[in-house]
Amino acid sequence: MERKSAAGNIRNKERSKKKFLDAVGKILRTKGYTALKVNSIAAAAGVDKKMIYSYFGGIDGLIDEYIESQDYWSKIMIEEIKPQVDDRGKSFMENTFFSQFDYIHSNKEAQKLLLWRLSESRRSLKKFTETQGKNGEYIFKLLIDFHFKNNAENVRAIMAIMTSGLYYLNMYAEINGSIFCGIDVSTTKGRDEIKKAVSFLLHHTCKNL
Repeated sequence: MERKSAAGNIRNKERSKKKFLDAVGKILRTKGYTALKVNSIAAAAGVDKKMIYSYFGGIDGLIDEYIESQDYWSKIMIEEIKPQVDDRGKSFMENTFFSQFDYIHSNKEAQKLLLWRLSESRRSLKKFTETQGKNGEYIFKLLIDFHFKNNAENVRAIMAIMTSGLYYLNMYAEINGSIFCGIDVSTTKGRDEIKKAVSFLLHHTCKNL
């Protein structure tokens, strides 16, 4: 009976932790990071706020654990990346850009997290960014440094502009209106135009550098 009770307690704890983490995501998605308070999180989770301190050591521990669970790049099996050698990694980079573009567009939590990273200095947010940077560096070395040699820095600069541009277009469309340079980024047609531009830039980058 004691073993069953212990197992039940563990399951209850994990369920309650998940409720808290889901509550953080819900509040972030609907109200923004400034609304992440102990009482509001506990109310959204439907769990006694004392458990935040018991399970996470406090609200900072809860928020940090939530942030660490949201890394997009950790959802990609970095070790299994096998880019096509004959196209200098173009197909892989294209698919990665498209995936990022669509992921941020469809995930309001990711959008709010991006805004949070730009608005506040926080240890876990810095760690989140550093982890993404390390995973990105793995890809850069595998693809860009290997294929472009002396032009690698130029290609990295192009990738930086394209990545930040795609992030910005999604954020702009969500917050200030969807029309940017005459393109409606919220529509399938508009997003396809952006993807065509990405393909165009990647094609000429891989061909000419």
